[in-house]
Amino acid sequence: MIFGPVSLAQAQGGILAHSVAVPGGRLRKGVTIGPDQIAALEAAGIDEVTIARLEPGDLHEDAAATRLAEAVTDGVTGISLSRAFTGRVNLLADGPGVVTLDAAAIRAANMVHPMITIATVPDHQQMRAGGMIATVKIISYAVPQAAVDEACGIARATIAVAVPVVKTATLIVSEIAGGPGDKGSDAIRARLEALGIDLIEIVRVPHETEALAAALGAASSDLVLILTASATSDPNDTAPAALWAAGGQVERFGMPVDPGNLLFLGSLGGRRVIGLPGCVRSPALNGADWVLSRVSCGIDVSHADIAGMGVGGLLKEIPTRPMPRRGRKGAAG
Repeated sequence: MIFGPVSLAQAQGGILAHSVAVPGGRLRKGVTIGPDQIAALEAAGIDEVTIARLEPGDLHEDAAATRLAEAVTDGVTGISLSRAFTGRVNLLADGPGVVTLDAAAIRAANMVHPMITIATVPDHQQMRAGGMIATVKIISYAVPQAAVDEACGIARATIAVAVPVVKTATLIVSEIAGGPGDKGSDAIRARLEALGIDLIEIVRVPHETEALAAALGAASSDLVLILTASATSDPNDTAPAALWAAGGQVERFGMPVDPGNLLFLGSLGGRRVIGLPGCVRSPALNGADWVLSRVSCGIDVSHADIAGMGVGGLLKEIPTRPMPRRGRKGAAG
């Protein structure tokens, strides 16, 4: 691409690099200069402008952005592409789901040419309908087609959305005298609705291993959630013990995400069981959201996956936290 100042006599057919004030308005950068633009510039007393001009083998920014956006979503459903404008194409989620990325390939594609860029949300980010997953942006007005082709080859089919496969959920709530009661059920229901999941029943039982085990065994939904009145503080505490007693297994207790440390993940009869930390009573983001969204979309969550959530796992403090990370002013930290 040729870029630089030229006289008006040489400007026709070039792309205006910078917006210019003319009588009656402005000529916006990115416009292709034709006779009308030349006349407006002459009327403004301007005899020189900065332009970009494509050379053989170059691809216009909009065409390049479209080609790369189509490549990264090749064969993928659940993602819509915006119309290219000023070298940008946005990738939008058609519905709820979780983003899955080939991060290494996207990094490699961004290394091909500094004017060719792909920016995404974090891997495994939960999306709602219309949410922006990524943006493909060509920074300059044109780039070499060979570089675009190389980036397309590297980044092909690297961005996708896993859609919810879980349709129904049961929430089992344990109760103790003076406990939180129904607090939090609305926040949990909202989380499930955001993933297109129907909360078919809320079962309340005493905070006892046998009662919880019986409720687990009776649940008929695709997913079972447990919210205990008293915080689960050990792998052998009441709720994990109830899952074992019901014939299930606990695959991970605790997670390096704060808030959300006291989550546990298990299974029973081929269904996932999530022991929820008390912070889910608030709608604020916490570690349970990361596990719930992945499980709901059929993404396997292993012991190692949860361990890996620690990097970036220090989340924003929530106002309802019973024991804040920092004490009140003047208190010990």
